[in-house]
Amino acid sequence: MSNFSRSQSVRKHVAASRAGVVAAQHRRAAETGAAVLEAGGDAVDAAIATSFAIGVVEPWMSGPAGGGAMVIWREDEQKAYTIQFGMRSPKGLDPAKYPLVGNGKSSDLFPWPAVKDDRNVQGATAIAVPGTVAGMELAHRQYGTFEWRELLVPAVGLAKEGMLVDWYASLLIASTARELAQDPDAAAMFLEEGQWPIIAGWTALSERRLDQSRMADTLACLAEAGARDFYEGDIATSLAADIGAKGGCLAREDLAAYRARLTSTIEVPYRGGIVYAPEGLTAGANLAECLAMMEEFTPGAAPDGKSFATMGRALGTTYRRRLAEMGDLDAPHAPSCTTHFSIVDRKGNMCAVTQTLLSIFGSRVVSPSTGLLMNNGIMWFDPEPGNPNSLAPDKGCLMNVCPTIGQKDGRRFAIGASGGRKILPAVLNLTSFLMDFGMSLEDAFHHPRIDNSGGDMIVADEELSPEIVRALEEVHPTATAKRTVFPYAFACPAGVARENGMNMGCTEITSPWGDAVAEKQDD
Repeated sequence: MSNFSRSQSVRKHVAASRAGVVAAQHRRAAETGAAVLEAGGDAVDAAIATSFAIGVVEPWMSGPAGGGAMVIWREDEQKAYTIQFGMRSPKGLDPAKYPLVGNGKSSDLFPWPAVKDDRNVQGATAIAVPGTVAGMELAHRQYGTFEWRELLVPAVGLAKEGMLVDWYASLLIASTARELAQDPDAAAMFLEEGQWPIIAGWTALSERRLDQSRMADTLACLAEAGARDFYEGDIATSLAADIGAKGGCLAREDLAAYRARLTSTIEVPYRGGIVYAPEGLTAGANLAECLAMMEEFTPGAAPDGKSFATMGRALGTTYRRRLAEMGDLDAPHAPSCTTHFSIVDRKGNMCAVTQTLLSIFGSRVVSPSTGLLMNNGIMWFDPEPGNPNSLAPDKGCLMNVCPTIGQKDGRRFAIGASGGRKILPAVLNLTSFLMDFGMSLEDAFHHPRIDNSGGDMIVADEELSPEIVRALEEVHPTATAKRTVFPYAFACPAGVARENGMNMGCTEITSPWGDAVAEKQDD
């Protein structure tokens, strides 16, 4: 039986504006992007500024040492693009150094066979080649209008200030304190005396902040020297040396060889509109497959047992294929270290961006020379040889990210989510609400959702009717859960929408940091 209050109501207000809007999992990052829009920047400019800012204010979710994907809508071209900046395994990685042990399972996100000392999960041996900086560099080269330096300056300021450790940050740090204690540099940043989590004071007047001064120096260098310094310059040299000293195989040559990719999107006709899903090693193809199955039912006036059952069945089918053919076997209830933000500017250009370190706090390793928390992208690979996604050198990581843009009847939206394998179900739920039933963005984000991400059962929001739950039980065993702050039973989405020249944004209603911020209007 649930221990949560049944009388508490949580809502987020959504206001329409002719100004640009940034919806992000942290308000400080959203404010950074909105300020760029207010200064005349493009949606892509705002996305770059938001990307680096959010890596400072929620460093365990994403950052320069992570990877991800972006879907961009260009209003003047009436066309969508994917920017792929996923992580890669280093060229010097030797699968033999990740031996399987016993019959156990991995200690983290994915129930892979256990590897000796969790070398694929935690520590320097779990670090893959980062892609986020290259992804932002490519977006800037294609569509940026501000100078690169201008877009990083706000993040430098946030890092110099240091991230405020409030109750939510305290909770997240405490949840991983034991693992962080194993790396001296991570312990120095997030723990006291190498073992106790840095936590907020007991009163609202007391204030604790992380020391992110070294990260501020790195971001300042990146701002002045340019993005390639991360891959070919002083930052690259420092990263490779730090990771090598800790036993990892990430080399300067791996960084120098890395490039993000600009590609088309997967265009999916749906309900008289179009959904633009990301190409590459994402969940975009799985979203397209689900939508094709979803068109088999005729929607009524509102989501009902039939629509949710169809959705649950589609998700079950696509995850069975993904698990068998693509090899992504992460656990349905484990946390992931990911963030999503969506942006629309006054002209109607849009960006949906998902970036990640993979696990919460990534590899739980901090590069001492740069102050950056590093990813654990090697965990994306199956350590057992001979499978579709088996660990190998110089190989792209298969991600769950699914930044998406859709349009129908004069309305366009950009959505995505964090939450590992829960991402695809959240994006599918929201796409259905918006395109099958014509919900407003506010109503879609507040409506109860389901999750069926390849586990043993469907998870349904306990606010759904008994009739809907019974319909789901005919598809698969079903459990109900409440949307809460921690832990998350469902993914954490963020989205924007545009209709008749008016913009709006919303984030997951239970997220204490998430918010949508509009640029200040001058008309």
